[in-house]
Amino acid sequence: MKRSVYIFLLVFAVIVTGCATFYFIGTPRPDVALSPNAGPIAAKKELTVKLDAPRAVLKQLAVTALQDGRTVDVVTKSFTGVNQARETFTLAQAGLKEGPFKLQVTATAAPKHFGAVRTTTQAFTFEYENKPPEVTVLSLAHNITRGGAGLVVYTLSKEVEKTGVVFADQFVPGYRQGGTTYACLFPFPYNMNPDQYVPRVMAVDRAGNERVVGITYHLTVKPFPTDRISLSDAFLEKVAAEFKGKFPQAASPLEVFLKANGELRQQDARALLDYGRTTSPVPLWQGEFLRLPNAAPKGAFAQARTYIYQGKTVDQQTHLGVDLASLAHAEVPAANRGRVVHAGDLGLYGQCVVIDHGLGLQTLYGHLSRIGVKVGDNVEKGQIIGNTGATGMAGGDHLHFGVNVAGQSVNPIEWWDPSWIKNNITGKLDIGKPATAR
Repeated sequence: MKRSVYIFLLVFAVIVTGCATFYFIGTPRPDVALSPNAGPIAAKKELTVKLDAPRAVLKQLAVTALQDGRTVDVVTKSFTGVNQARETFTLAQAGLKEGPFKLQVTATAAPKHFGAVRTTTQAFTFEYENKPPEVTVLSLAHNITRGGAGLVVYTLSKEVEKTGVVFADQFVPGYRQGGTTYACLFPFPYNMNPDQYVPRVMAVDRAGNERVVGITYHLTVKPFPTDRISLSDAFLEKVAAEFKGKFPQAASPLEVFLKANGELRQQDARALLDYGRTTSPVPLWQGEFLRLPNAAPKGAFAQARTYIYQGKTVDQQTHLGVDLASLAHAEVPAANRGRVVHAGDLGLYGQCVVIDHGLGLQTLYGHLSRIGVKVGDNVEKGQIIGNTGATGMAGGDHLHFGVNVAGQSVNPIEWWDPSWIKNNITGKLDIGKPATAR
């Protein structure tokens, strides 16, 4: 009998101990993650705290700032019925002063059915900075033509997280050239209203402080040419044969053409924006850019094209390059030194090569019959990279030559002009160089 009582008491004690243990430590503490979690930070920079309470529900979050013995509540929030949460906040109302401080994050969770409330507290150390970087523009006059490009050279007073040129809703990155000097090559988009085009230099430091300064510039706006192109059945059959696989639901060669001329054109533009981010931070090119030798121009940059079929207008698009016609399968030289970032099929351009020349400047060679380079190749000015052809949306053998800045098409004619390059590009790049390096 005594033995049975002993066993009962022992089992009871184990059960009680187990229940007590589970009650107090069986529920895991909530996980806390803060981003950013250290370093310099400004009043307007957003911080994000993520909470995760597996097998439990969140109850409360408290974020407190501590500086020089002073405590300020930054975030206080209660939760109901969730086990994950994400809160974004700033320190704009915390009243902190320049210098080090800590953020203390406390999260509380409770089990869904049985158990003790568990709390996680973590402290993160930051440096409070509210002074934006100083931006000094070194380059003076900036003469920019719609559809063309400009370059600004400037210095920054501190390390930054983001810098470049902003206009309208667009941002073009600038690149460090050495020391505190930066350069930004930026476009004046062919289709942008000049009244909305106000280029300015922007810099955001690692704390999140932003400075925007203006530059001295003069805009030139010229009209772009137009053209009317009659579509023949033979051309439409050629296009249908090339692109039917991309648009299997198209019911006719005309429908294939219309889908390709619209949808593929948009896809190509997105691809070129991506390639524009794959660039050398310093110039790779030297001097003016080469033009396809002995070639006659067949299509102009930013030419508004109206497509006619059987006497009716069926489409309107803009031609973003210069078409150059020479002999069939003529050798195509690289316009300048650079690195190949694309070599292969590219939508409307057919077999195509894209070469990066640094600072976001890239050249495009479309409708090739043969490609003689591969991605990653370094090429020299004049090196043969392929042969002209009629691949893609081409009615005959020619080269579609394009120039892109930050992935946006600009007028190639500027880059064939040594005087324009010296006055607007290389002359400005020399400003930031030491006298011995010029």
